[in-house]
Amino acid sequence: MTDLGLKAKDFKTDQEVRWCPGCGDYAILAAVQGFMPELNIARENVVFISGIGCSSRFPYYMNTYGMHSIHGRAPAIATGLSASRPDLKVFVVTGDGDALSIGGNHLIHALRRNVNLTILLFNNRIYGLTKGQYSPTSEQGKITKSTPMGSLDNPFNPVSLALGAEATFVARTLDSDRKHLTEVLRAATQHEGTSLVEIYQNCNIFNDGAFDLLKDSDTRGDWIIGLHHGQEIRFGNDNTKAVVRDPATGALSVAENVAEGDPRVVVHDAHAEDPSYAFALSRLSQPDTRLSPMGVFRDITRPSYDQLLNDQLDSAKQAAETTGRGSDQDALQTLLRGTDAWTVA
Repeated sequence: MTDLGLKAKDFKTDQEVRWCPGCGDYAILAAVQGFMPELNIARENVVFISGIGCSSRFPYYMNTYGMHSIHGRAPAIATGLSASRPDLKVFVVTGDGDALSIGGNHLIHALRRNVNLTILLFNNRIYGLTKGQYSPTSEQGKITKSTPMGSLDNPFNPVSLALGAEATFVARTLDSDRKHLTEVLRAATQHEGTSLVEIYQNCNIFNDGAFDLLKDSDTRGDWIIGLHHGQEIRFGNDNTKAVVRDPATGALSVAENVAEGDPRVVVHDAHAEDPSYAFALSRLSQPDTRLSPMGVFRDITRPSYDQLLNDQLDSAKQAAETTGRGSDQDALQTLLRGTDAWTVA
């Protein structure tokens, strides 16, 4: 393939970037613009589709094709585009409110179908655009403008949700960790099918400091559980914490003071076909929400919806030609009428 010679600046538009000063979206935008040249795809073959929310301004700032669509429906619109134009690289940019509230149904069906999309889900655990109401990922007891006595809702875990929908690629990263964010983006865009990347993103106006433990150099080592395929899942500032498997039940948990060579320590397998392993990893944060597994949870191969659809269309066309059913229009009418249609005189 010919090197197109694209640079990060080629993906920047002339639009004023309008997020609150200090918003984590700036860091994500810079990382994505810096990463795009790696794809070596012409800008006219890249599309960013968003819904509604702070994150959904993204298409304005990417010098590619794009659409700022309607609340929660970006996966549906992107599905139609990806299925009809397999030559395009299609991204969906969404937020925890857009994707997991009104858009929840569209998201899970895109995931289960394995449409060829890269979905970037910005999670700041708050509704930022509408000025600070609790969102589907806000922690229980969260005091906000819409929950002055504390949220009663049990929050979604986006990674668990995606894995429950049988997503073939699921990962998590952090807005301020550009190196890790870029590594995850690289893996996600190489994946054939739906890839979902949850990005912890700080809203410094309405939920500032939500991820401080994961960003502070003194504490991040004790709370980020790094996931690296083929490596033991060890963490902690002194590397003595680990994810271990109970030999009797097979359940995963976090243990401290784990010696080298301990057979209970889990070796991460992002390519495990059974999603229950990745799901168990995603639940490690449930007893203590400060614990945050980061990296690629699952990356498996399964035919994409787009490929299956186009194979089916090719098969139907070949069958029509073989049987001599006439023109494409005749074949379409035959398909629509089926065997149960009749004419009333």
